[in-house]
Amino acid sequence: MFDLHCHTGRFFAKGGPTYPGDEAFSKAVTEMNQSGVIGVFLSIVSDISLLKITDKGVVVDSKLEKGVAWESYKNQLGILKELAKGQNAQIGKTSGDLKNPKKVNLFLSCEGADFVEEDIDRINEVYEQGVRSVQLVHYVPNNIGDLQTADPVNGGLSTHGKSIVKRLTELGMVIDLAHASFDTVKGVAEVSGAPLLLSHSILADEPNRPIAARAMSRDHAKLIAETGGLIGAWPSGFSKDFDDFVENTLRLIDAVGVDHVGIGTDMDANFQPVINDYYGVEKWLEALAAKGLSSSEVEKIAGGNAGKLLQTVLKD
Repeated sequence: MFDLHCHTGRFFAKGGPTYPGDEAFSKAVTEMNQSGVIGVFLSIVSDISLLKITDKGVVVDSKLEKGVAWESYKNQLGILKELAKGQNAQIGKTSGDLKNPKKVNLFLSCEGADFVEEDIDRINEVYEQGVRSVQLVHYVPNNIGDLQTADPVNGGLSTHGKSIVKRLTELGMVIDLAHASFDTVKGVAEVSGAPLLLSHSILADEPNRPIAARAMSRDHAKLIAETGGLIGAWPSGFSKDFDDFVENTLRLIDAVGVDHVGIGTDMDANFQPVINDYYGVEKWLEALAAKGLSSSEVEKIAGGNAGKLLQTVLKD
């Protein structure tokens, strides 16, 4: 099993009132190993200092000042690497790390490329520090691309954003387009040429019953698939319950094909999750099989597709 997006143990919150303690990270890693998780994209949150969690979702508190996202990235990276010490886990860097793993691979990712600011070479720096995936945008508007949850200010992918995409592609880093507007996705697809990741989202419902601003249209989802990319089914509160999430997953498979679907749990930072642990992910896979998916199709969704993406994009 491979999780395309998670925040194990809420490590990003260490030092704050919502941090559950170091033992939460240890417990989660143990659970991963017991559930057959061979890898995850474990995500640092670049704009975390400006986000407030409310009953209605995430609210942006203010604008990012220069240097804040970069310092936040470095702080979270240090916390994460310290927590990982002594665990039955390792920092994953190549697709080869997924072969016969003795411990779960923690592939580092960044949710929001705000840390780059105007210094493109920071991408090389985070690569050397072990980061293998960057999500271009999150909740705070930036000068890289437009978001799904804010008014457009860049006309899609900006000129600066194009430079970032080119550098990420050159280095062999996975480009994550969760939270990005459809116009931003179009721009990235034109520039990169690599398979793209949309780590956690949900297919929009009928026009008269939309799910959320974070939902994708079928055209949006199909564009990711056309790049040879992958979409993580997202078990958030935008599915009514577990059974509804199973049905939403099947709709996504119908829209883009089973070769382009995985799981992005958003574990430990999800909005009203309908799956709360990796044992729940196992049950989800069993439910998909009960709905008629073959064992090979379930294996693709569980992690086969993710492994193929990493093998194609990452430089071993």
